[in-house]
Amino acid sequence: MSGEGHNITTAVAALAQRARAIRRNVIRQARPLGQGYVGQGLQSADLFATLYFSELRGLDLPVGDPGRDRFLLSVGHYAIGLYATLVELGHLPDAALESYAAEGSALTMGTEPGEIDSVEFAGGSLGQGLGVACGAALGLALRKAPARVFNYMSDGEVQEGSTWEAAMFAGHRKLGNLINIIDVNRTQADGPLVIEIEPLAEKFRSFGWWAMDVNANDLAALVAAFAAAAEVTDRPKCLICHTQLGFGSSIVMNREAAHFVRVEPDQWELIAAEVEMDS
Repeated sequence: MSGEGHNITTAVAALAQRARAIRRNVIRQARPLGQGYVGQGLQSADLFATLYFSELRGLDLPVGDPGRDRFLLSVGHYAIGLYATLVELGHLPDAALESYAAEGSALTMGTEPGEIDSVEFAGGSLGQGLGVACGAALGLALRKAPARVFNYMSDGEVQEGSTWEAAMFAGHRKLGNLINIIDVNRTQADGPLVIEIEPLAEKFRSFGWWAMDVNANDLAALVAAFAAAAEVTDRPKCLICHTQLGFGSSIVMNREAAHFVRVEPDQWELIAAEVEMDS
């Protein structure tokens, strides 16, 4: 194996360890409640690991610093995965996981800015993230700041008109510092997508974007996709991330309804064991 190939393999192996820890943290949050957005947290662990331990720059700088990349979680109920990642990163105390969704806790089921520095956007009302990301990216570009803006949204948000208004704006302004990430798990409130959204890549390209499909439960593929996107500087980029809801646990993946998961007490140990064996 060449030196470069060895380095990539080593990096992916390290990310796999991070992703496993993130999945473990997802379970720790939901288990005391017996319920939560477990499927989304498990499926997004690979993406969060890649973003926070390989891709995002300047995370040790203050929020708003022109050298710190910005991350917006448009799909707010994926917050369980973000909190799990921030604990692994050391930006949240480990004990915070026990307060997920508790009354008065900063770890709400949908992201809310304020108490957690790394949460910059109130996600949850779907279809708003990309527009806000466009404004942030334009502001940074006008200041000639090096920071980039990452927006993480769901395939359900593609059905919102505001998403396409933002997509047209970004393409028109050639926002090369904007990276849009669309999670495509093809589920919507415990059912299939109401409206067919494919071919997403072609639709974004028609608005002047660079776009690429990727299996976002494959860490090597994710690393390669972000590397490819980084080579493009003259237009906005869109990574269409195909995932499986609950990835990492067959118990969650095989449920008929997995959008919001309620788990019986005797199943948590089984799910935790599956996560430890994953990857």
